[in-house]
Amino acid sequence: MPDEPQRHRTQVACPECGNQQTEPALVVSTQCRACRANFQVRDGKGVSRSSPVTRLAKPRKDGDPEPALPEVAKPKPLQRFGPSGPPRRPLWMRLFHPAKPPREVICFGCGHGFKAIAEALSSQCPKCGGYVNLLDHEITDLSNTRIETRGNVIIRKTGSISGVALRCHDLTVLGGLSAAVECSGDVVIRSHGRITGTLSCRGLRVEKGARVEFLQPVTAVSAVIDGQVRGQISCTGPVILEKRAQLHGLLRCSELITKPGATHIGTLEVSEPERI
Repeated sequence: MPDEPQRHRTQVACPECGNQQTEPALVVSTQCRACRANFQVRDGKGVSRSSPVTRLAKPRKDGDPEPALPEVAKPKPLQRFGPSGPPRRPLWMRLFHPAKPPREVICFGCGHGFKAIAEALSSQCPKCGGYVNLLDHEITDLSNTRIETRGNVIIRKTGSISGVALRCHDLTVLGGLSAAVECSGDVVIRSHGRITGTLSCRGLRVEKGARVEFLQPVTAVSAVIDGQVRGQISCTGPVILEKRAQLHGLLRCSELITKPGATHIGTLEVSEPERI
């Protein structure tokens, strides 16, 4: 996976041991990966945390009353759980508000996979310390802003992305797309048009009624085609052609499943599936 652009990263030296490490450009404070010291970052330089300020009490005069001692808060009793752990949530809450499982996240910088809380808006890679955006995006008009997130992106019928790179988790295309796409999840296409940039994803699905032309190679783990597709598709896993699906072009896969009524016109290369 390509490295994160250097303009988003900066080199910071630990003020305690001098260790050099890479941090996000907007970092405010961090921890040294060598000596584990916490320090602040100002103007791109590591600065030791400020020492606490000592305030001296005013001198007392004869006859002044003794200062009252502050009340010490009583420690709260420890909460003890049984052998089964903390108590479970009520049944009605588990039925109507089920807990979301943690999401799988892949770091943009080093490609390391880890888990984050489902409701998190951002995270930090435990391996390289890189910042990972987890915000979802909904495109409703013409956009030429670069998007880099491990959240999901939806391009509505009135929206389109053109001339910029798009990196996300799941992508749903209902409008226009003229950009290079890299998804750690699935890509679902329900629109008509040409996709001019390269596309790589885990799963590709072209819905019924969609007509798509890929001008650059498509790389995926698996694909399900239920519409009309032109282009070069390479999959390490199976490809399924649903009823009335039409595929024109070079197809590389480990297995091709063709439903009655589906057609493929072009070159077919079948290879052995990858062993894990």
